[in-house]
Amino acid sequence: MLSCYHMNDNSNDMTNNIKKELANEKAVLRCAGQFGLVGDPTRMKICWLLCQHKELSVGDIAEILGVSVSVVSHSLKKLKQNDLVESRQEYKHVFYSLADTGFTNIIRNSLKFV
Repeated sequence: MLSCYHMNDNSNDMTNNIKKELANEKAVLRCAGQFGLVGDPTRMKICWLLCQHKELSVGDIAEILGVSVSVVSHSLKKLKQNDLVESRQEYKHVFYSLADTGFTNIIRNSLKFV
């Protein structure tokens, strides 16, 4: 929840309230980590592809991006560890999709205009 503070508020109260808002360091670090993950061009391209297509396999992504399956697998592993992508296995093939989270909604909205 966002709060609005004004200059006429007691500055000590304002400072204490803001410190409390930032006290959830785990959430702050997680968010910073997610932004860092999609700062990598390959991982951002994977997110873009998954915004445009419901799901894709590792091989499909590698072929489209012109990189090795190993590079894509490594990138997807990091994205999955941070809850940005989900996977579904069908026989020997694993299909990836963008997870439905607040952060991935930011990605979706940001990439609409690319």
